[in-house]
Amino acid sequence: MSKAVFDEIKKLVTEQRNPNTMDIDTKSALEIVQLINAEDQRVAGIVKEELPSIAQAVEIIVGAFKKGGRLIYVGAGTSGRLGVLDASEIPPTFGASPNMVQGIIAGGYGALIRAVEGAEDHAEDAARDLMKRDVTEKDVVCGLAASRRTPYVVAAVKKAREVGAKTLYVTCTPRSEINFPVDVAICPVVGPEVVMGSTRMKAATAQKMVLNMLTTAAMIRLGKVYGNMMVDLQMTSQKLQERSKRVVMMVTEVDYEMAARVLEQAGGHVKTAIVMILAKVNAAEAQRRLEASGGFVRGAIEGNKR
Repeated sequence: MSKAVFDEIKKLVTEQRNPNTMDIDTKSALEIVQLINAEDQRVAGIVKEELPSIAQAVEIIVGAFKKGGRLIYVGAGTSGRLGVLDASEIPPTFGASPNMVQGIIAGGYGALIRAVEGAEDHAEDAARDLMKRDVTEKDVVCGLAASRRTPYVVAAVKKAREVGAKTLYVTCTPRSEINFPVDVAICPVVGPEVVMGSTRMKAATAQKMVLNMLTTAAMIRLGKVYGNMMVDLQMTSQKLQERSKRVVMMVTEVDYEMAARVLEQAGGHVKTAIVMILAKVNAAEAQRRLEASGGFVRGAIEGNKR
C-alpha cells in the first residue's frame, strides 16, 4: 500500500475509532451487546436523513424498468454480498425476472461465501465484469461501497457512465467526499463502527436498509403490491403456495377451497386470481385488464388504464 492510499484510508469516517467503545474488550458479554445495540439504534435515524435521495433513486430505477432496463448492483466484500442478496430475493418476492435486478461482486460468486482478498483493488476487472452483463443506456448501475473509495466499485460506476447508464452510489461517507460523478448519491454516514473498520456492522445495516427501500419501493411503483400484500410472488415453494392462497383469501374474502380453485384457473398468478374474483371475470379477461392497467390490481378491478 502506498503512503498516499494510507493517508486516504486513515481519514475515512469508516476507519475511525468509536469513542463509545474504547474499552469494549474489558466488558462482559451483556455489556458488549448493549454497546452494539446502542450504536445500531442510531442507524435508522441516519438513513431517514437520506430519504429524499433514496426516493429520487427509486424514480430513476422505475423509469429504467419501464423502458426494459435493469438495476445492477456492483460492490465488494460485505457491500457486494448485500447487493447480490437483494437481487436474489426479487424474483420469488415480486415475480420479477432474475435479469431485472442483478448483483455483481468483486472476485466473482466465490466471494459470496469466502473473502477474496484484494479483489476490491482490481479496478481493471470492473469494466470487464460489468460489460459481461451487456450494460446499456437503459440500465441503472448502483455502486455499493461503505468507504466510498473501493477501486473496483468506482471503476464500474465510471464505466457505466461511459455507456450512458444511470448511476447511483450508496456509501457511508459524506456526500462531499464523492469525487466522481453519479446521478444520485445516497450517503448514510453512520460514523465509526463498534470495532474500528468493521463495516459489516452499522455500515452494512444502513446499506441493507437502503437496498430494501430501493427495490421494494420500485416494485410497489410497478404495481407488484396490492394494499400492503405481495401479489406478484411466485409459487415456487409450499410456503409461497400457501401464502398465495392466503393473500387471495384476505383480499377477496373467499374460503380456502375457492382460493385454491381460482388460483389454479389463473395459472398460479395471484394478481389474476384476485381480479377474477373481485371483477367477476374469467382468467383471460383478468389478464387483459391487468395488461391494460400496467399491472396494477386496483386499476384492473375497476377497468381503468394506467
